[in-house]
Amino acid sequence: MTANSPVTVWKDGDIAWVIIDNPPVNATSQAVRAGLESAVEAVKGARLAVLKCAGKTFVAGGDMSEFDGPALLPHLPDVVQMIEDSEVPFLALLHGTVLGGGFEIAMGCAWRFAAPSTRVGLPEVNVGLIPGAGGTQRAPRLVGMEAAIEMACNGRMYTAEDLLPLGGVDRIEGDLEAAARAFAANVPERPVAVSARDVRALSAEAFAAAREAIAKKAKGQQAPLLNLEALQWVALPFADGQAKERARHLEMRAGAESRALRYAFFAERQVARPRAIAGATPRDVKHVAVVGGGLMGAGIATACLGAGLQVTLIERTHDEAEAAQIRVEGLVGGALSRGKITQDQYNARISAFQAVDSYAAASGADLAIEAVFENLKVKQEVFAALAGNLSPEAILATNTSYLDPREIFADVPNKSRCLGLHFFSPAHIMKLVEVVNTPRTDPDVLATGFALGRRLKKVTVLSEICDGFVGNRMLSAYRREAEYLLADGALPHQVDAAMRGFGMPMGPFELQDLTGLQIAWANRKRQAATRDPRERYEAIADTLCEQGRLGQRSGKGWYAYADGDRRPERDPEVEQMIVDYSAARGITRRDFTEDEIRDRLLAVYANEGARIVEEGIAEDDAAVDMVKHYGYGFPRWRGGPMHYAGQIGWENVARTMQTVAEESPESWGLANRLTDALEGEMK
Repeated sequence: MTANSPVTVWKDGDIAWVIIDNPPVNATSQAVRAGLESAVEAVKGARLAVLKCAGKTFVAGGDMSEFDGPALLPHLPDVVQMIEDSEVPFLALLHGTVLGGGFEIAMGCAWRFAAPSTRVGLPEVNVGLIPGAGGTQRAPRLVGMEAAIEMACNGRMYTAEDLLPLGGVDRIEGDLEAAARAFAANVPERPVAVSARDVRALSAEAFAAAREAIAKKAKGQQAPLLNLEALQWVALPFADGQAKERARHLEMRAGAESRALRYAFFAERQVARPRAIAGATPRDVKHVAVVGGGLMGAGIATACLGAGLQVTLIERTHDEAEAAQIRVEGLVGGALSRGKITQDQYNARISAFQAVDSYAAASGADLAIEAVFENLKVKQEVFAALAGNLSPEAILATNTSYLDPREIFADVPNKSRCLGLHFFSPAHIMKLVEVVNTPRTDPDVLATGFALGRRLKKVTVLSEICDGFVGNRMLSAYRREAEYLLADGALPHQVDAAMRGFGMPMGPFELQDLTGLQIAWANRKRQAATRDPRERYEAIADTLCEQGRLGQRSGKGWYAYADGDRRPERDPEVEQMIVDYSAARGITRRDFTEDEIRDRLLAVYANEGARIVEEGIAEDDAAVDMVKHYGYGFPRWRGGPMHYAGQIGWENVARTMQTVAEESPESWGLANRLTDALEGEMK
């Protein structure tokens, strides 16, 4: 160990204490691995080596900053093997989170003591990997195949209390150091090394069943299935299984899936710290007023209650307030019935909530969030009432999806306190909030929006003002091209299947049926007065809305729905209407392959995202990608539309987008990034 090593060893009688101190999460960097390698030699002569970590957690994973280059010596599997083979047995003291390489190190130790509620897992699957230091080979031997599958394939974390009966930990102790000292006074016979224990691989039938279940959940992601395959290697001698695991791990590190997931991991953290709030100080928020008790308002109120805030929900009438009270209590009660919160937590949240029909009841609120109809006049009336009843310094936020906040706040005094907080429904579940800046918003107010998002455990992304902000502006372009495809020859189920095949949870027409066609219809009507008359406009969706086909809630939309069944069924009436529409427009329909549909829609997504970044609506590609992942289901293992475009090559995206634009003249503007890519190809 060097003088500056994050691993230190000191001896106290018969105990050798090995301490990892590599903040913030004691990741297994090259320096930590080298320190542990040296520690195995340094502990010789002791009766027991006790491995512990400084700070709030045991080793919580690998150092992903090293993953883009060649693996550096010493390699973690070799270090873990040295610990397991050490002539001095190791006792691991686990606390906080014991993840990935941390659990692999712990499994190399002879014994494992854990603090109460310690969480343990093999989350490499979340970054497109399998464990690389024996995790898939030791975990089944230590905790059994069922738990190992949950950890490695599904990313589940187990508590120490879960693992105790499985043998994953030997004891749960409140004072780990005291327990280690007592244990060292009478060290029992060393147990069989985990790598030498017997375990059976899954039978062919069990493996097939597990694979089917995992594939269904994975929706195209390969890492969960590759983890399952690696777990089956326990049928081999340990050394052979570990060698195969390590080779597969390194291969996957260089693969597109892992690169995308690692990108998303860092992008999520990056967007939480936009340049616009650098140096700003968030205000303290304890009491939130929510105006509107519908699904969105109730969801926002529930999310705020879950963050320990006092919430006053304002409705127009006494009856509507009572209905909102019942709605919010039902949402909080649902968390209780599912075991997500305790009875005490339920009681605390309900006691911090009231639904009223008076703005005056919320006069002490630090922040008010409007969540009423997407109607400019209604929203302006709400903020007039809020401004007249709340402190002049209280922050005012609109939850608008499309409207210009500058118009909404036009008559509000002290506009520096105003911003947009665009939640996604259901707001108590969906993790995204677009924080919308206005030209007058104070940086501290903007920073308060981000601080609130963190408190609500949301991913917060900054957006400047444009129609639809980041997410809905891109969605509008995506839907527009999807409807061009219908007019030109595709059918809804073909478009949806292509996007599901890419990894989207549902296609654009299934999504419209789920959320309701009336939302986009109202927005199209709002935009009609300012829409460029040269832009191609297809009215197929308008026709459906005029026929009352508004989606699942009306029992029919792009698809038909049986009573009580949300599964979409192809509707011959809709498909014939689309064919007739094309004929009436003089369009000769043609076939589109699944690849063509996918490539066109993704090109439109990437092009619109690039324009948004170029216009300064979003700070960077990461912001666009996180909005599309957390708000619209873009598969995380693809990274996001911008990352994916970079992976396949912007020049390829540009060629596809050029074709799309040429087939619908005056309808698409190419981002500079795409035109530059085309010009670069011509040189």
